[in-house]
Amino acid sequence: MAVIAVTKERKAGETRVAATPETVKKLTAGGFSLVIEAGAGAGASFPDADYEAAGAAIAKTAQDAIAKADVLFKVRAPEADEIQALKSGAYVVALLNPHNDKATIEALAQKGASAFAMEFVPRITRAQVMDALSSQANLAGYRAVIEAAEAYGRALPMMMTPAGTIAPAKIFIMGVGVAGLQAIATARRLGSVVTATDVRPATKEQVESLGAKFIAVEDEEFKAAETSGGYAKEMSAEYQAKQAELITGHIAKQDIVITTALIPGRPAPRLVTAAQVASMKPGSVLVDLAVEQGGNVEGAKLGENVITANGVTIMGHANLPGRIAADASALYARNLMAFAELFKDKEGGFAPDLEDEILKASLVTHGGAVVHPSLKA
Repeated sequence: MAVIAVTKERKAGETRVAATPETVKKLTAGGFSLVIEAGAGAGASFPDADYEAAGAAIAKTAQDAIAKADVLFKVRAPEADEIQALKSGAYVVALLNPHNDKATIEALAQKGASAFAMEFVPRITRAQVMDALSSQANLAGYRAVIEAAEAYGRALPMMMTPAGTIAPAKIFIMGVGVAGLQAIATARRLGSVVTATDVRPATKEQVESLGAKFIAVEDEEFKAAETSGGYAKEMSAEYQAKQAELITGHIAKQDIVITTALIPGRPAPRLVTAAQVASMKPGSVLVDLAVEQGGNVEGAKLGENVITANGVTIMGHANLPGRIAADASALYARNLMAFAELFKDKEGGFAPDLEDEILKASLVTHGGAVVHPSLKA
């Protein structure tokens, strides 16, 4: 019986956990043995007793949990002491941040671990249930609107009262991926007037289906601005200038702007300039979901709320899914549970087939080397 270990997340501010009592129970029924480090689920409100009741063993330390594990499940990449505790040939599955945390990737390779980056799970139909980027982005989009509403000093919906009418807030979503779509839906549910923009033409219909208005320069470059994997391409300087001209006047009229644009393996594109921020009304709010990759908003700072000279708040929260930890953990743990099924053969034995298209696409280290094509020097 293969052993899966789950340890506490050690990155500052990380409240999520890589397994829940629900997934422990299902993984145990599916033939795995689970070992959970004591307190691993505390940040997401999952007590040790619930893990034990679901069939897991509780280990006092991370080293105790990892020592005999065939597989280590993490949210973030393991720390150095966790990597050292891995047995030879162990498997590691986590959001490894492989393009930016190359030191950890090298350490995993040197240890001889077979490490899988959940960021690299391909966007194919059979892998949808394993798509951790989407599951976490969904919650980040929701939480971004909640954070903006808390910082914004006015109501979001229209309110008609005997003392007069309160106009609805105007919310502009920049980047209509999973996070952006959920932000649109949430902002609409809260009664705001919502507009959105994206460089991918396919998003226009999605935006309009949610009751928001789509804004973009719809030229020939726009019509070809999506990769085969469904990501946005980086646009030319000429297009960016035209788009900036279109939206500059729009931003000045907005109460809340939420930016979500990311390009895999690249710094986040700059969508909002300091001049555009300066054009906004006092009390307006910007939420930058890309701040961990450099930010879409000029002036955004990771982990800080910046109040500009004209009274605009730029929110740079790190790890928005971690601010809704119980649900974020539940979804991520189900992503990992589905991924673990790929480690089993037809008879249910532990026999990972590294030629499986999903495992092959997400494998970053194996046999003492970094093996993913995008990470090789």
